[in-house]
Amino acid sequence: MAGRDRIAQLLRQLERAACRCPAHSNSFHQGAGAAACTVRKTDYAFEMASSNIRYGEGVTREIGMDLQNMRAGKVCVMTDRNLAGLPPMRSVLESLVRSGIEHKVYDNVRVEPTDTSFKEAIAFAKKESFDVFVAVGGGSVIDTCKAANLYACHPDADFLDFVNAPIGRGKPITGALKPLIAVPTTAGTGSETTGVAIFDFEHLKAKTGIASRAIKPTLGVVDPLHTLHMPERVAANSGFDVLCHALESYTALPYNMRSPCPPNPINRPAYQGSNPISDVWSRHALNVVAKYMKRAVRDPEDKEARSSMHLASVFAGIGFGNAGVHLCHGMSYPIAGNVKTHKAKGYNVDHPVVPHGLSVVLTSPAVFNFTAPMCPERHLEAAQILGADVSRAKREDAGPLLADTLRRFLYDLEVEDGLEAVGYSKEDVPALVKGTIPQERVTKLSPREHTEEDLSHLFEASMKLY
Repeated sequence: MAGRDRIAQLLRQLERAACRCPAHSNSFHQGAGAAACTVRKTDYAFEMASSNIRYGEGVTREIGMDLQNMRAGKVCVMTDRNLAGLPPMRSVLESLVRSGIEHKVYDNVRVEPTDTSFKEAIAFAKKESFDVFVAVGGGSVIDTCKAANLYACHPDADFLDFVNAPIGRGKPITGALKPLIAVPTTAGTGSETTGVAIFDFEHLKAKTGIASRAIKPTLGVVDPLHTLHMPERVAANSGFDVLCHALESYTALPYNMRSPCPPNPINRPAYQGSNPISDVWSRHALNVVAKYMKRAVRDPEDKEARSSMHLASVFAGIGFGNAGVHLCHGMSYPIAGNVKTHKAKGYNVDHPVVPHGLSVVLTSPAVFNFTAPMCPERHLEAAQILGADVSRAKREDAGPLLADTLRRFLYDLEVEDGLEAVGYSKEDVPALVKGTIPQERVTKLSPREHTEEDLSHLFEASMKLY
């Protein structure tokens, strides 16, 4: 009996000393004042969030009925000037008219948006009392529409309130937003699935964004007919975004190694690290890219290839939208933000631009050579999916092998020969590193820790690819 009492006493002592977070405790009925976990430094859980997705040829014509079902009174339709007169936009507007939906169009979205262009769209959204938002376009349009919806529903918020720290305040979004229907016209960003909106913060000459599950679209309407209108280089650069989404999310720091452990689930970031569910989507997206991307770029009439890449964008979006991306994306933001005179082929814009997918993929050989030692099996698997022979490869071969495989892939698709080809030189490296440092939201998901010196070496190694 004394022994049993001693055991009970020890158990009570352990219970008092134990960490009270859900990862370590079976006591689910703690009071509101229970202390946050002080033992666990890294996260112990992940959660999956994605927009509803509807896929099919011609499915855009259903949008008017969707809006009727939502009992929408007034709808804001956002697009860019290039798309304003093209079939995807016409199809959406015809559907709205057919269903008698009152709407207003904002067609001044900037390709590669800035904080200024975001604010202009937000001002438009605030002038009216919109019930639903509809975004028709690529990631620039969808991201702009997410921001317009967010700030129209939080009219008293300062612009930096919801922008990712350390550039912004990174406040959690607690208020409800209006429904948003996204109609992607490119096969790349996956923005129709994610709670992320990216823009160029002009003051810093670097991209940042807003990341919260609260801003993800209610519905992504994925109509493969829209991708047939993409010019060749737009198809290529959009596809490179899919490629890097898949590679980066698959090789990201595992979710249970990411810190800090959030004190409340509302603080758990949208980008949580690689996890078993995201891995499935990311790996499958990479397989589709390997099979169809070259065909989709070279032949705009190849409906099977372009449709498959459209779905790959969705697959990768679900993967990276929950796992996150890392160095390629973190380094891409200053590459796009510091552009000098380069105007990419196939883009009808009146300002210099390094398209997002291009800015991401130019550093990919150097980045994956650098990260491979931390998870060589995943890097070898990626190289094999992209066509490399790994039958005799050793773990230490993973980085060089994947880097060489990527270089061949990019060469076959006629990608510019490194950062020098889009206007940069080694003298620009300090500015590029400076623009990467604030991108902690993504760079901290790199499986390998890095210093400013490491970033400098990666930018230098990316000046020439071939």
